[in-house]
Amino acid sequence: MTINFEVRGAEPADAPGMAKVHVDTWRETYRGLMSDEVLDDPGLLEFREKFWTAALTDSRYEQNSVAVASHEDTVIGIAMSGPIPDSAEESQQLYVLYAYAAFHGSGVGEALLNAVIDPAAPAFLWVADPNPRAQAFYRKHGFVADGTVNIEDDVRDVRMVRSIQAMTAR
Repeated sequence: MTINFEVRGAEPADAPGMAKVHVDTWRETYRGLMSDEVLDDPGLLEFREKFWTAALTDSRYEQNSVAVASHEDTVIGIAMSGPIPDSAEESQQLYVLYAYAAFHGSGVGEALLNAVIDPAAPAFLWVADPNPRAQAFYRKHGFVADGTVNIEDDVRDVRMVRSIQAMTAR
């Protein structure tokens, strides 16, 4: 699929659009994995907008890298990474990477990932399980499941790591 899109650093004015992408993509991706009560919470959009406003303005997040993808002046994808305290090898964590399903396979996800984490840098992330499409996407970009599992809000997440060794083997 070929579309025109732009990826750039996020700005505080992007927070409402980022919140909409966050909520909409959660509903697209996690329906059946997360409770409907969480996904359909009428306050979810406002909560996410407050989060993104803070992520883009609060000094607690100043070391994070935040990007948006837009198509025809509409935010269609979001990503955020940040440093990991007390971590030697996995210096970055991918906290957020979401794009509307209509744009899967267009290059938006890869562009967002590369905008917030250097493609040659070690990093890690948590991905919902099962979520075979996302897990395959991350494997394509050098991440491998390391066997660590976390369950939060009844959602099973697996940890995927991209190490320096994996990057030099590619």
